Amino acid sequence: MKETRFRSGMLVFPNLTQLDLTGPYEVLARLPDAETLLLWKTLEPVRSEHGLTILPTAAFHSCPTLDLVFVPGGPGINPLLEDAEVLAFLRCAAAEAPYVVAVCTGSLVLGAAGLLRARRATSHWMSRDLLRSFGAEPVAERVVVDGKFFTGGVTAGIDVALTVAAEIAGKDTAEAIQLGIEYDPAPPFASGSPEQANPAVVAAVRARAEPRQRDRAERVARAVVELSQQAG
Repeated sequence: MKETRFRSGMLVFPNLTQLDLTGPYEVLARLPDAETLLLWKTLEPVRSEHGLTILPTAAFHSCPTLDLVFVPGGPGINPLLEDAEVLAFLRCAAAEAPYVVAVCTGSLVLGAAGLLRARRATSHWMSRDLLRSFGAEPVAERVVVDGKFFTGGVTAGIDVALTVAAEIAGKDTAEAIQLGIEYDPAPPFASGSPEQANPAVVAAVRARAEPRQRDRAERVARAVVELSQQAG
């Protein structure tokens, strides 16, 4: 009997931002005939950025062919930018998957895998310009679609997942999923982007993130060198 389930593979890794994962997970897991796998190198528990523990359901070596590949973001993406095993897995899985999705700085991992050259993409606002290093065109939008590649910001992960759901199963299904999770955002503050937030708040957030961002930029530079050597 031919298998008809729609199989999504969502990467999990130490120090990921769980919101990048769990919002989209709720959408993708509600697709008709969905199978949603949580992927990592092993089946050992993975601790997220703030301590939520996630249990992978499949390892890279045993992962079946995927219809959708998903990469969340968070502080933990920094090591992934130079992780040959992770990047090789993503290249292989993305080559076969009809849909490739990244939320927040997960798009930088796709870039480090060489998957975003000459493509429009977005990321977290503090890291968006780093996409240029990988040959991508950074776009300041909540959801960016370029061919089979879908990218978005942190809370925009739900928007991205709903956009993908409409492509996969139709607008009516996506709208039913949105209603089912009661996704009707009305934030109490207009501070969800650096353009809207108080400049003092923006400065404070940048200052707290400076060590991480410096490390990230250094790793991106090394990843670019590695990509160029592979191409040569």
